Amino acid sequence: MRYVQLGRSGLTVSAICLGGNSWGAAGRRGWAPIDQEGARPFFRAALDAGITFFDTANVYNAGESERIIGATLLKEVPREEVVISTKVGIPTGQKPNAGGVGRKHLMAAVEASLKRLDTDHIDLLQLHRLDTVTPVEETMAALNDLVRAGKVLYIGGSTMPAWRFAQMCTMASERGWARPVAMQNLYNLVQREEEREMIPLCLDQGVGLVPYSPLARGFLGGNRTREGAATQRARTDHLAEGLYRESDFAVLDAVLEIARARGVKPMQVSLAWLMGKAVMAAPVVGVSDPAQIADAAAATALRLTAEEVARLEAPYASRTL
Repeated sequence: MRYVQLGRSGLTVSAICLGGNSWGAAGRRGWAPIDQEGARPFFRAALDAGITFFDTANVYNAGESERIIGATLLKEVPREEVVISTKVGIPTGQKPNAGGVGRKHLMAAVEASLKRLDTDHIDLLQLHRLDTVTPVEETMAALNDLVRAGKVLYIGGSTMPAWRFAQMCTMASERGWARPVAMQNLYNLVQREEEREMIPLCLDQGVGLVPYSPLARGFLGGNRTREGAATQRARTDHLAEGLYRESDFAVLDAVLEIARARGVKPMQVSLAWLMGKAVMAAPVVGVSDPAQIADAAAATALRLTAEEVARLEAPYASRTL
C-alpha cells in the first residue's frame, strides 16, 4: 500500500479508499446485500491490505453504513489509525431543514453522524450536494465552526460545479477559515469531463481528489461486454443500463489489452491510470467481495508507461459536446 497526503494538508491517507455504500445494503441492492456481520470481513481485508481510509455518507442505506462503521471497524482498530470520511447535504427526510448546507442542518447532521459512528470526531466531512439557497458565507462559517470545535478535522466537497467550489475555497482563504482539502467527484477513464474545470481548480488550490465510481460501476473492471451484462452486479444495476457508448467499449478494449499484456486485472489498470494523475489522492473503491480489496490495493504498485496511458485515453469521446 502507498500512503499520500490528502491535498495540501497534513492528513496522510492510504492511496485506496474503501467506499461504504454497500454496508447496510441488505435488502436494498441485489449485488451487495451486506449487513453488519457481513461487513466485518471487508474491514479486516482492508486493514490487512494497509487501507486506512474509509468513506461513507449519512444517507447511505438510511444511516446504516455509518452505524456499521461505528459498531465494527471503529471497535476493532485504534481510532487514530484510520481516517473516516462522511458526507452531508442530501436530504435525510421530508421535514424542513432535513437537508442542504445551511447551518442548522449541518450542525444537526454532524451530531447525528457522530452518534451513529460512535466517535467524537469526523476526520473528513464533505458536502455531498449543495443546495440552491444557502449563501456560501453561511456554509463555510458553519464548517469552520465545526472544525474549531474539534468535531470535524478537515473539510471537502463532492459533485458540484467548479465555480461553486472555487467560491468555497476563496471564501475560506479570505476569512482565514478552514479550507477544503478534498473533492469527491465522478472521474474515471470513461467519464473525464472534470478534466475541463474541476481538476485544474483542485491542482491550483491544493485539493486532493478522492473520486467515486473509479471503475464506472464495474464497467472498467470488465463487468459488461458489447453483448450485455457479464456479472450479477451488472445484471442488477439498472442505473447503468444504456449508460455506455461504443467509445467507452473502445476504452475498455484498451484496458483489457494492457491488463492481458501486464498479467494483471482490468480493474488494476483502470485504478493505476487514476493514481497516475497529479491531483489524485485516493479513488473510492466499492467492492462486493473481500477478495477484490487485495486486488485494488495491489494496483497502487502498478505504474503505467506513457504509451499505455496514451492508448487508454485515445478512444475517449466527450459526454457533453
